[in-house]
Amino acid sequence: MTTETNHTALDGDQQNGRLRETLSHGRESASHAYHDAKDKAAEVAHKTARTMEANPLGILVGGLAVGAIAGALIPRSTREKELLAPLGKKLGETVRQATQAARETGMRELEEAGLTKHAAKDRAKSLLDDVVKVASNAGSAAAKAATNKTQSETNEASIV
Repeated sequence: MTTETNHTALDGDQQNGRLRETLSHGRESASHAYHDAKDKAAEVAHKTARTMEANPLGILVGGLAVGAIAGALIPRSTREKELLAPLGKKLGETVRQATQAARETGMRELEEAGLTKHAAKDRAKSLLDDVVKVASNAGSAAAKAATNKTQSETNEASIV
């Protein structure tokens, strides 16, 4: 029995040793994972800060978009509807009027500058006519130059 007890004790010690080794290895792995995650988080924070400094307007627009989406997804209470409905209607009407005024002013300014749809078509046609005229003149000049060169070569050959 003593041998059996010693053998069982050795097996128990070996198992404890393996368990301690596994536990130590697990702690070490967890520690490495923690430090890696901490380093990655710091790196992401620095990248985010650089991005925000480089493009603050983009961050603002993105934040507004996220806020609008969140606002659209979160249901409104009855009290909010009662309080905000008149304000929303007034704001919507004001935006509609401002958009209409800006559109009318822009169209008027374009017309005063001569930038209407009809004027643009006329300008494009005139430009196309000018391009055709230039191409025709260039072709005529090239043909004339080639004819003059051929005649001068013929004259030189007949002199010799």
